[in-house]
Amino acid sequence: MIRLHLLPAFRDRPLASITTAQVRAWRTACLTRTGEPTVVKAYQIMRAILNTAVDDELIRRNPCRIKGADRYDVPERPVLTVADVYAVADSIAPRYRLLVLLAAFTGLRFGELASLRRRDVDTENAALMVRRSQAEMQTGALFDKAPKSDAGVRPVAFPNELLPDVKAHLDGFAGAGRDGHVFLGPQGGQLRRSNFRDDWIKGRTKAGITADVHFHDLRHTGNTLAASGASLRELMTRMGHSTPRAALIYQHVVSGRDREIADRLGSMIRKTRGDTDA
Repeated sequence: MIRLHLLPAFRDRPLASITTAQVRAWRTACLTRTGEPTVVKAYQIMRAILNTAVDDELIRRNPCRIKGADRYDVPERPVLTVADVYAVADSIAPRYRLLVLLAAFTGLRFGELASLRRRDVDTENAALMVRRSQAEMQTGALFDKAPKSDAGVRPVAFPNELLPDVKAHLDGFAGAGRDGHVFLGPQGGQLRRSNFRDDWIKGRTKAGITADVHFHDLRHTGNTLAASGASLRELMTRMGHSTPRAALIYQHVVSGRDREIADRLGSMIRKTRGDTDA
């Protein structure tokens, strides 16, 4: 954010010379070349830097005083039905079938799924142990990073109905050994978000799902389905959040319990798949 959006405009300006009008002009220019969420994050970083400058008495007042510039109203994302999820899973390349199902019925992020190893999969208890998340450097190199907070390290139960898919995937597509990656690319390398995108689009299109649905919407779908009957703390634990804000959103959507949550999702799967088979 600093390198791409702040330094080009403010690198050569003394802090005390930056005015609110200049900040407003910079923000307006940014909005013409990139999305509002990115501009909001860049503005938040700049405001934090200048707040520190005020605390250190380098400037008298923070010029980042634009009302509403630090907020972005995220548009409501689509929620897929269980039938929609299986339509995509049935249409996508077989090596990614389980990726779609786990994203929808555990609510794990792409990076968390991409970093899973065989030893993180407990088929006896139908659970995953989330310990890390894949990240990508500017050079394109992939590495595993620690979660943003301690809450990110967590066990997450998945419906027993997915066990046949889990076992079939481990037998046919996962890397070798306890430390082998659960999900790999077609050439046997690490799963890369940019390469997977084309497979997601093909599978989504073949399943007849609207182009507005992103892979991350499967997490939104899973969290929405799980929110039915779950407490705030249970949702926070399952989602890997240390604060209640996101969990409260999902509770608002649908007005040792993680296993029960997974079992409820399983009953939705049985009902939908049964209806489909009929």
